[in-house]
Order: sequence, then C-alpha cells, then structure tokens
Amino acid sequence: MVNGKERMDESILVCVYYGPNGERLIQRGCKIANMLDCPLYILTVDPKPFDELDAEKSNYIARWKELAERHSADAFIIKDKESRPISKVIAEVAREKKITQIVLGQTAQSRWEQIAKGSIINSLLREIPFVDLHIISVARFLKNPEGQYEKGVRAYLVKEGNGYRLIFNHTKHVMYEGIFFKEQGTDFNNGVFKFMKDKDTLQVQVHEDIINELTNVDIDTDASNDDDYL
Repeated sequence: MVNGKERMDESILVCVYYGPNGERLIQRGCKIANMLDCPLYILTVDPKPFDELDAEKSNYIARWKELAERHSADAFIIKDKESRPISKVIAEVAREKKITQIVLGQTAQSRWEQIAKGSIINSLLREIPFVDLHIISVARFLKNPEGQYEKGVRAYLVKEGNGYRLIFNHTKHVMYEGIFFKEQGTDFNNGVFKFMKDKDTLQVQVHEDIINELTNVDIDTDASNDDDYL
C-alpha cells in the first residue's frame, strides 16, 4: 500500500460487502481519491472470524485486496468477529482514519424497515454528521463487449414449482424485482436477471423465462456510467 498522497484534508473510505457490486464501489472510491489526490481506505465487516469464512467470501476478499493494491489504497481493513451494528464499526474507522467521504452501496431495506429500524445511512448521519456520503445505486448495466445482451428492461420473478418464472408485469405474486438482460439473437427470454436479495446484488441465469435456482453468475458490472451517481 502507498501512503504518499498530497491532500491530507480529504480522506476516502469505501465500504464493501459480498456480491458483484463490491468492485464497482472500489472503482468509484478510487476515482474520487485520484481526483482529490488523497488517502483511500477500503473496509469490510463480518460477524464471523476471518478464518471461518467460506470459499466464496474468501474469494471476494482476495479480489478486493488485489484491487486495493492495484489502486495504491492506503489500507484494506477487515473487521471480523463484529457483533456491533455496522454503522458503529464504520463510524469508528472513519474517526480513526480522519475520513471525510464514505462510499457505500445501496441497500435492499424496504421503506418499512427504514422507518421501523432506521437505515445504515441515517445511523451514520447521526454518528458522523460531518462526513460526506456517496450512495452508489445497484448498477443497471452489464459489461457487454461483444454485444451479447440487449439493453436491460424492468422485470419480476414469481415462484413456480422449485424455481422461478420471469414476468414483465407487476402482480401480487412478485417475489423479486430487477433488470432483465436478454441475449442477442434469441426469440426466447434467455439471459441474465439482476436483482437484490437479502441486501446482496445477484445476477442469475434465465433460460426460456425460467430460473432454476438463485445462483450468482460471474458477469461483471459495467462502471462506465458511474458519473451519473456523483
């Protein structure tokens, strides 16, 4: 890690959690830190000990560390075995590192959950009121270098047997809402459905309107439109 930035009056903290949106958040934080020529920190928090994480989570952390090294981040911080609310942990790191701007991903909390329990954003505003928050929406784009997918359209999943069916009209039976990217050159609804589940972003394979299981597929998020969210 490199710590030779000129502007020490600004300091960026990127908060990442498991899922395909993590890299996008890091890229956004790096872009801001480069523009400001200031320190950059990347933080992830987990209630479990680091050595008990499964292979998927360990792979995410390895990838984030690689990105931190590549972008000369000042530190990649792992807070494991954490039982405290995540806002408390983020605020503690923000104070310790003199953070002025925090990059966070959009959460999947419903409006009722935000009212009943209070969102992470509201908690952070109370904990560290003078820090700027950048809330990055779930990307509505996929990397599509060979024109494999059409432009994404809003779609929904309803339960059907042991799997799910893709539909394009909202009904009372809808379980998930997201964006469908149809493969080019097919008359059927084959492609990728992108949505949020349990506060994680998932991209699942669709074959002729059917999703057999909600298993994430490795398709990178296109960050080319990030400037829309600054």
